[in-house]
Amino acid sequence: MDLTQTRTSLHAVAELLLAGPQYDASGDIRLRVVPGGFGTVALPDLRVVGSELVGPGGRHPLSGTYAAAAAALGVSPRRLDAVYSDTVEVEDDDEIVTEASHVAVLVEAFARGDAALRAFAPSEEPVLWPEHFDIGITLAEVNYGVSPGDSTIPEPYAYVGPWAPRQGEFWNHSFGAARPLTELVDVRAFFSEGARRATNDPPA
Repeated sequence: MDLTQTRTSLHAVAELLLAGPQYDASGDIRLRVVPGGFGTVALPDLRVVGSELVGPGGRHPLSGTYAAAAAALGVSPRRLDAVYSDTVEVEDDDEIVTEASHVAVLVEAFARGDAALRAFAPSEEPVLWPEHFDIGITLAEVNYGVSPGDSTIPEPYAYVGPWAPRQGEFWNHSFGAARPLTELVDVRAFFSEGARRATNDPPA
């Protein structure tokens, strides 16, 4: 199994089992980083912690179908088609398929991103968005964040995305700049460099 399968399953868990039920109960889709994983920001209190799901119904392994896992948590799976268009492509009766070592890599990426964003912009509250399954903030029309990977970059990476594209060697993707976390010792420094470049580099 590669990282992609675990990431896809965690993304589906984030939408169907955390953000969706939270949206029904509290009208909020935002998620947050918690120790060892990620969870809701409002009721119901639902979390992924390591390779377990935690909720009002107790703890449940990251396995079985999404429907069965939801029942074990005491919630119903909820898609977010009414909120955004880029919803996960799984069904309630599909199996959650993860590998513990890959879960650990992705959870650590979110933890590094959360810590770096808080250090970079202490007044901002990082949000883990279920749509794109990344954690980020926006400052002065520039997005900063960490993604666990996607179809463009298949491993966890940090990014800086100005709303208006910039020119220069720093900007290495159509959406702005991205660096794999394996290449970054200091994620906060990357965000700071991105902020400086976004201010000083000319528009594309």
